[in-house]
Amino acid sequence: MRTLTPESLDTSPAAVKSADRVLDLFELLARGGRDMSHTEISEALEIPKSSLSQLLKTMVARDYLEITSSGRGYRLGQAFRTLSYSVGCAQDMVSLAQPFLEELTRETGESCALNQIKDDMAEVTATVLGPARLVAHMRLGDRAPLYATSGGKVILAHMPDEFQRQYLANVRFEPATPRTLSSVGGLKKQIAAIRASGFAYSYEEWTPGIVGIATGVLGADGYILGALNVALPAPRFNEAAQAKCEHALRRATEGLRRLLVPRR
Repeated sequence: MRTLTPESLDTSPAAVKSADRVLDLFELLARGGRDMSHTEISEALEIPKSSLSQLLKTMVARDYLEITSSGRGYRLGQAFRTLSYSVGCAQDMVSLAQPFLEELTRETGESCALNQIKDDMAEVTATVLGPARLVAHMRLGDRAPLYATSGGKVILAHMPDEFQRQYLANVRFEPATPRTLSSVGGLKKQIAAIRASGFAYSYEEWTPGIVGIATGVLGADGYILGALNVALPAPRFNEAAQAKCEHALRRATEGLRRLLVPRR
């Protein structure tokens, strides 16, 4: 994936001015707490009406703004609320997930973790170590490519289509083990399977001798907030262990989602 750097950003005066206007508009509507007309926004931000019209049109088209039923006012839209909600949930997850991870380990006897996306990697943001002598170790802050771990694959499978398109166009597969995925075609097949079943698997693809099983925690809008995974040594992986892990993961993710997603 291409990473944005200060050098790659457009910092021309026109680009900076446009960015400032977008941020000023969001702050104005959030701070005011009420609908505002085209004229009120123009006067408050000191933006010519002609320039403001195109900005408002773009924001409405992207659902960051909504036009009121009267057709004369603007307010923050669903896309803005969704973005704010998703960020808040992702931040809350680390503390809320810990009891569910502990229960996962008690139920399965294996190590487990919460994974969240950071740049184009999956990062371990909470973890519980299994009680057995032979266990998988997942350390806080560990990062892995999305294509290589069960948690990363679940996150990728539920990311927006545009993110997936860019990721698949730019991904470079590195063989962490002999079983690491090595083709976009193979990854696409797994993404489709994950969307169908809800579970992702990593069969010794990141760490030799370790099998990972994961499922995602989705927000109210379907956006992926994170993934819970269980990791167990390959000699202990069989149909019974798989069924036990999947059942425990399903219960844990449903319980965590109930805390994160308010009932309507």
